[in-house]
Amino acid sequence: MPKDDVIEFDGVIKEVLPNTEFIVELKNGHRIHAHVSGKIRMNNIRILQGQEVKVEISTYDLSRGRITRRYNTRKKGDTIS
Repeated sequence: MPKDDVIEFDGVIKEVLPNTEFIVELKNGHRIHAHVSGKIRMNNIRILQGQEVKVEISTYDLSRGRITRRYNTRKKGDTIS
């Protein structure tokens, strides 16, 4: 997918599916099926339900996307389990 043919949205992980796939609810209320990009997979970045992410969506299929960034939403005092 060429870089100029994508739309970027922010969203929240609503459901974790097998094989590093997720259901993401975008800020505008739409839900899409998203998979993890190669850089996140290479660096073993863990994505959990409820975390905020940035999703690239192709202009050809608006129901599927690729997660390109996970935002750090931890607050001071939270513990990592």
